[in-house]
Amino acid sequence: MEAGNKKIMNRLRRAEGQLRGIQKMMEEEQDCLDVITQLSAVRSGIDRVMGIIMAENLKNCFVDPEKDPEEQAKKVEQAINMIIKK
Repeated sequence: MEAGNKKIMNRLRRAEGQLRGIQKMMEEEQDCLDVITQLSAVRSGIDRVMGIIMAENLKNCFVDPEKDPEEQAKKVEQAINMIIKK
């Protein structure tokens, strides 16, 4: 596994642990504001992972362009639409 993928997997594992912690908080009926704060942290972490993956894919489009310029343009357009969709 390359270093970039390892970082992404670590971030995903961290988010997974946070989600388990949130489930426990809810089972223990902890304060709603604390739960929301933790949910927000998970969302931010996932957004960062998505950004990292998107950036890598876009970088690959420009560093190692497809032979077909139309295919490359299509991939860039898809990436832009995913970013804007948020």
